[in-house]
Amino acid sequence: MQSPHPTEVLKVMRTIDDRIVHALNTTVPTVSFSGKVDATQTCKQLYESMMEAHLSRDKAIKACIAQTSEVVGQLREQRAKDNENMALIKQLRKEQTKLKLMQSELNVEEVVNDRSLKVFNERCRIHYTPPKVK
Repeated sequence: MQSPHPTEVLKVMRTIDDRIVHALNTTVPTVSFSGKVDATQTCKQLYESMMEAHLSRDKAIKACIAQTSEVVGQLREQRAKDNENMALIKQLRKEQTKLKLMQSELNVEEVVNDRSLKVFNERCRIHYTPPKVK
């Protein structure tokens, strides 16, 4: 069985961010319903879940980058010894493309995280203040 493409895995891992508006709308009460739910605890739990997801995705992307960088390095060494091997050159290009894709995923991750935090802060700022990131 072939392993799923890294971008497909990231797509699944980003569901918490894709659904943050829905999560906030269904869990954080409006002013008229604020007595029925502990909004502080709800916002805190959502924030912690979101941060955990962001951290795990960041680690996964960086692990893929490190692994792919290593493969690219090995293929470059092999190409230096045998620069006529077309299959090797093709494999190197494929791995370099994958490396660029994973590096661009770090930028995508930053945008996704910023958007989620902005939405979170808009809805939860009166209920919960996240700890300052060092």
